[in-house]
Amino acid sequence: PLNNMRVLQYLEQRGDPEPDRLAWYRHWVGQGFEPIEAVLAGRGDPFCFGDRPTLADVCLVPQVYNARRYSCDLEPFPTIRAIDERCRQIEAFAKAAPERQPDAVPGP
Repeated sequence: PLNNMRVLQYLEQRGDPEPDRLAWYRHWVGQGFEPIEAVLAGRGDPFCFGDRPTLADVCLVPQVYNARRYSCDLEPFPTIRAIDERCRQIEAFAKAAPERQPDAVPGP
């Protein structure tokens, strides 16, 4: 999934209205999550690849965070949501949450 503020800033500078930018973002997040959900759901693991977090989980959690930040529909992705929830219960993930950083920038 797309997780790059530069693209949204480019669309804004280009003059695309906010509703169009958000629709664009939500579309591409959904397109990216669909195959990820299919792979993860087929595995049946509590995390992306096994019984403990891996780099895949470290990459997934920020994607889900931004998907929520931009009000993407996560209902079609129950496995992704469950893995994200498990990860966020782990102290290291909780401490790394954007809102817990001293330089946090509020969402849209």
